[in-house]
Amino acid sequence: MTAIDLQSYLDLATSIAREAAGIVAEGAGRAREHVGTKSTLTDMVTEVDHASEELIVRRIREACPDDGIIGEEGSSREGTSGATWVIDPLDGTTNFLYGFPAFAVSIAVEVAGEAVVGVVHDVARGEVFAAAKGRGATLNGRRIATTGKRELETALVATGFGYAPERRRRQAALVAEILPRVRDIRRAGSAALDLCWVACGRLDGYFELGIQHWDWAAGVLIVREAGGRCGWVTGESELLELPVLVAAANPLYEPLVDLISESCD
Repeated sequence: MTAIDLQSYLDLATSIAREAAGIVAEGAGRAREHVGTKSTLTDMVTEVDHASEELIVRRIREACPDDGIIGEEGSSREGTSGATWVIDPLDGTTNFLYGFPAFAVSIAVEVAGEAVVGVVHDVARGEVFAAAKGRGATLNGRRIATTGKRELETALVATGFGYAPERRRRQAALVAEILPRVRDIRRAGSAALDLCWVACGRLDGYFELGIQHWDWAAGVLIVREAGGRCGWVTGESELLELPVLVAAANPLYEPLVDLISESCD
């Protein structure tokens, strides 16, 4: 994709995310109406999730009819242009239902399996994180950067938990190993925002086992464009039944990866 293409996609993704965030904000007053479940009783979905995804998909098809689409709530479309949109219409649905102010719309555009555009719109705060490959990352139009943190002992890191009880047990066991080795651990409930908060320096690092594609597609690009590093920890132990996504300030990345690997042995 050319530089002009990147800017056009970034502008479009930002506009669509803003419109979808409006739907989410309007639905906050009736958040607990028409709530369903997906994989488990704690994996909830609302009519707002569906309305937001329908809006995003409609706008993409109007503007880019040849692009592919992957959506959390089931939208799937094979494209012919080489570009694929990866969308999470409401990341942090449980937070949304409870009025806990950490939920967002996340939109990424991938080419050849790599994100080239990412936008995460924090609905409660009105903050828009955005990045295009090779152009840096911004928060409400201003450049952002990760921290220069090097020491695990004074690092503030975040994590998240899945929905299946057995996976949550493994995630809790991993947290129990890591917590004594870092400054503290936060759990806000939105992977997209956790990644963006690493990108802007509100967190030094983040890790999560078994995270879904639409949860990280935009946020990983934003972290990398803000000067941080992202990658996956894999292995044969019980705690690594699924890969662990790790994102951190560049100097902290390898120590955090090593700590997670050691904790899973």
